[in-house]
Amino acid sequence: MNTRFKIVLLRHGESAWNNLGRFCGWKDVSLTPVGEAEAKEAGIKLLKEGFKFDIAFTSVLQRAIKTFNIVAEEMECHHIPIVKSWRLNEKHYGALEGLFKKEAAETFGSEQVKIWRRSYDIRPPLLELDDPRHPRFDPRYRHIQPDQLPRGESLQDNMERTLPFWFDEICPRILAGQKVLIVGHGNSLRSILKHVRKLTPEQILQLEVPNGLPLVVQLDNNLNYIGSHFLAEEQELEKKIRKAKHPGGVKL
Repeated sequence: MNTRFKIVLLRHGESAWNNLGRFCGWKDVSLTPVGEAEAKEAGIKLLKEGFKFDIAFTSVLQRAIKTFNIVAEEMECHHIPIVKSWRLNEKHYGALEGLFKKEAAETFGSEQVKIWRRSYDIRPPLLELDDPRHPRFDPRYRHIQPDQLPRGESLQDNMERTLPFWFDEICPRILAGQKVLIVGHGNSLRSILKHVRKLTPEQILQLEVPNGLPLVVQLDNNLNYIGSHFLAEEQELEKKIRKAKHPGGVKL
């Protein structure tokens, strides 16, 4: 029997630093009112399309967790288990975290910042170990070996962090027939999509995951990719992709 599974990937709604055009990464910022509205609309769309979930996975960052909570409110599914993992966190932007993208472009040059932001295997400037932005100073990561905590990541690093969680925790749930929702971040979701869709590094760099738009992914019984689509009209999707490419209005 050729079983088909459907999972939903959802990038959190707009965060305060998305709106301001700042490198966010692991900084735990909240949703804007726009982001809350995006999460609400995602829940409405999922409910309208008849989706029901048995389990949800999120990062440990509040913009993802709050997005799930708002979706759960609309879908009346607060009762389902939610598994939170640092492995679904956004890419860590190292010493760029907290900088305005425009400010970084003026300091390092727009082409260099574009490479750091959008390349597959080039890391941004790394944090020093005594930098207060280093994750080792955050109590939510105290159970993680210090050498596992990033000082800055490329998308390739992000994939190497995210995929063990995909294989060990998420895939068994899908294969067991559970209906799975993953609420994450642009780069953690792109890491999963690169693997599932077998994309090249060049292809994944062209893939945008807009804030607040549910992405329905179909997999076969071996979890091979069949197809995917966003729950959005073409005009809305194009507008969201433009915004994802130029967060805060900064073209990098």
